[in-house]
This record gives sequence, C-alpha cells and structure tokens, in this order.
Amino acid sequence: MNNDDNESIISHLEALRQTLLKCMYSIAIVLPFMFYFAPKILSRFIKIILGSNKVTLNFFSPAEVFIIQIKMAVLMSVIICFPYIAKQLWNFILPALYDNEKKIIKSLVFISSFLFTAGIVFCIFMILPLIIKFGLSFQSENIQAVFRISEVINLGLWLSLAFGLMFQLPIITFYLIKSDILSYSSVAGKRPYVVVALLVLAGILTPPDVISQLMLAVPSYLLFEGGLLFAKLK
Repeated sequence: MNNDDNESIISHLEALRQTLLKCMYSIAIVLPFMFYFAPKILSRFIKIILGSNKVTLNFFSPAEVFIIQIKMAVLMSVIICFPYIAKQLWNFILPALYDNEKKIIKSLVFISSFLFTAGIVFCIFMILPLIIKFGLSFQSENIQAVFRISEVINLGLWLSLAFGLMFQLPIITFYLIKSDILSYSSVAGKRPYVVVALLVLAGILTPPDVISQLMLAVPSYLLFEGGLLFAKLK
C-alpha cells in the first residue's frame, strides 16, 4: 500500500470521525431540553401504551424512574436530531457515489426521516397497546398482572427504535434497485430469504417473545414489498 492510499484511508477516517462528532454534538445540545420535558413525555407515553387497560406500573428501586426519564430523553433527542443525523451520514457517503446515485440519495433523506418517525409512531400507538392487552389477557381469578415500569418502558423504547430502523426497508430496497446494484427480478426472487432475514433481525431487535418478533417482522415485510413495488413503478 503506497502513501497515497494511506492518506486516502486516513482522510476518510477523519471525515467519518467529524461526521460522527457532529451527530453526537447535535444530540448533546438537544438532550438537556428533552430531559426537562422527560417527566411529561413519560406520563403521556404511559397513557398511550396502556390505553383503556386498568393496570398500574410499579417501580422497585429509588432511581428506577429517574433512569427511565434519562432513556426517554435520549430517545427523544435521537428522534428530533434524526433528520440532521441522516443528512450528515448521507453527506459522508455522497462523494463516493455517481451523479445518478447522488440524485436518488438526496431525494431520500426527507423520506428516510419521515419513515423513521412513522415507524416510531406506529409502534407507540398501534403495537405497544396490543402487547399490553395481550399480556393482560393471561389474567385470571388467581393470576394478576403486576407490570414493572422499567420493563414496560424499556420494551417500548427498544421496540420504537427498532420500528424506526426497520421502516427504512423500503428506501434500502428502492435504492438497491434504482442504483443498479441489484435488479428487480433478483430482489423479487429472494423473497424467501428476505422473510428469514427479517425474522432473524426481529429476533435480534426485540425481546425474546414471538408476539413482539412477529409484530416487527410482518410490517417490515410489507414495507419491503412496498419498496419493491415502488421501484418497479418508477
């Protein structure tokens, strides 16, 4: 490897470092404001996911709720900064792309941010209440549900982030086809492998229960089909 190659690698690593630092700085700036609003956000979050179910969340250590508020503040900071983070990451990738690929990527930044937010909203308003209702369905005269607040909120935050990421699938599918990295027929013919891959990813991104995994894997596959269809129409 010659000096030019070494300098090129170093410059790319430095550019990556600067990009990651900008992303971290943006989150650090927003984080104090989100921590201030964390108690109200947490209260609203609990009301949404519990819905009409009559259940009380319990905590078993003095700092448990405080730690949850920190996690909530971090997640909200990531959500708010996601458009900026996405733009910085795309800007890092753009110099390595061809002109036609750059045009596609630039138009996808906004869509990526929208889908990330849509995934989180879908999870909070649709998926989490169903999981709570499913858990309560096991109650009986002799069995009563006692939910720990940290477990419920951690599940909600982790699933929300997982849904936000998995909702990027249509963009990935569309880009791979439109940039001629893969052909439409090649991607369409790999549907069985996509199903297996999504189930594996859902197993990694969700807690070890089948319901959560299926609730992530099924919408993700539908999004994959949507990206495939959109690429075909375009």
